Amino acid sequence: MNDSPGWASPGSAPSDGKEKAIPRPSDPQDGSGPTGQWSPEQPPPGQWSPPSNPGSGPGTRPPTPGWGGGPQRQGWAGPPAAAKPGVIPLRPLSLGEILDGSVSALRAHWRTALGFSLTVSVITQIAVILMQRYLLPEPTSIDPNATGAEALRQTADSARSTLISLAPVSLLSMIATLFTASVVTVIISRSVLGRPTTLADSWAEARPRVLPLLGLTVLVAVIMAAIMAVGIGPGLLLGSEAGAALAFLGFAAACVVMLWLNVSFALAAPALMLERQSIVAALRRSAKLVRGAWWRTFGILALTYLLTFLLTFLVSIPFTAIAVIADGTEVSDLFGGTAPAVGWPFLIVTGIGEVIVSTLIYPFVAGVMALLYMDQRIRREALDLDLARAAGLPGYGDNTPRS
Repeated sequence: MNDSPGWASPGSAPSDGKEKAIPRPSDPQDGSGPTGQWSPEQPPPGQWSPPSNPGSGPGTRPPTPGWGGGPQRQGWAGPPAAAKPGVIPLRPLSLGEILDGSVSALRAHWRTALGFSLTVSVITQIAVILMQRYLLPEPTSIDPNATGAEALRQTADSARSTLISLAPVSLLSMIATLFTASVVTVIISRSVLGRPTTLADSWAEARPRVLPLLGLTVLVAVIMAAIMAVGIGPGLLLGSEAGAALAFLGFAAACVVMLWLNVSFALAAPALMLERQSIVAALRRSAKLVRGAWWRTFGILALTYLLTFLLTFLVSIPFTAIAVIADGTEVSDLFGGTAPAVGWPFLIVTGIGEVIVSTLIYPFVAGVMALLYMDQRIRREALDLDLARAAGLPGYGDNTPRS
C-alpha cells in the first residue's frame, strides 16, 4: 500500500504470491497413457485437404472483406490519447509540457495568479525602495590602487556592507515568494482538473499552510548555512595560506552538497501544500520523489532558472538605462569603484522593472514546481488515475486498476 497521506493516491494492494490455479488434464490412472484422461476409443483420423482458392473457377463470387481475402484493415492502432481535463494531459509529462502547463495555467487564471503576484510584488518593492533610501548603509567605496592589507580590508568591508544590504531585501523577497507560491500551487492543482477558482477560494485553501511553508524555507536556509559554515570554517580559523586553500576546498565541497540537497528538497513545498505534510515529512517526501530522477529534476530546474534569468536580464537593461537617464547618474559611476549617489528617479524606475519581473517570475517558477511534483507522482504512484477520478472523467471509477 502507498503510505502517502492527504493528496497522495493509495497504491494497489501488494501481491500475496498466490496465483489462480490453471486447469490442467489429470494424470493417467495406470501411469502408461498420455497426460490427461482420454477415451481409449478414438475416432478415425479424418481426411483433410487444403482449402481451394475461392476466387478460382467460373461463376465464383468475389471474396468478402475480412479473413481470407479482400482489402485488409489496418493493424493495431496506437495507444489512445491521454485524458486532458485541464492544462496538462494526465500522463507522464515532458519538459515542454511542464513549462507550457505553467504558462497555460497562468494564462487561464491570469486575474487570480498574476493579480495576486502583482499586488505582492508592488508591496514588496515599495518596502525595498524605502529601505534602500533610508535604512540601508551606503555601499563602501573601494580604491582600485590599494594593495596589500589595505586592499584586503576594503574587500572585507565591501563584502560586509553588501551582506547587510542584501539580507533584508532577500528576506522580503523570500516572504513574497512564499505568499505567491502558496496561492499559485492551489491554482495549478485546480487547473490540472479543469476547475475554475477565485482568489478568495485559493487564499482560503492556502492560508493555513503559509506558516508551515515559511518554516520549511527557514529550515532549508539554516541547513544550507550550516553546511557552508562547516565547509569554510576550518580554513578561516587557520588564517594562513594553507587555511585559505582549505577554505576554498571546503567552499567547493559545500557548494556540491548544497546543490544536491536543493534539488532533493525542490518538491518539498508542493508536498507540504497539497498533501498537508509536516515540515520534516515534506522534506522526506521530496527526497523520495526525486530519488532516481535527480538529474532530470536538476535539468528542469536549471532550464527554468535560466529562462527566469534571461527574462530578468532583458527587462532590467531598458529600465536601468531609463533610470540612469532620468536620474542623471553617470554610467561610469555604476561600474566604478566609488558608490554612486542615486536618487528617487533611479530607485522608482528600477523598482518598476523589478515589479514586472517579479510578477511574471514568482508564479511561473511556482507553477513549474507544482507540475514537476505532479509529474513525479504520476510516474511513481499513478496519480493520473486519481486526478481523472477527481475531474469526473468517464471510465475512471473507483474500480479502475492502477498502473
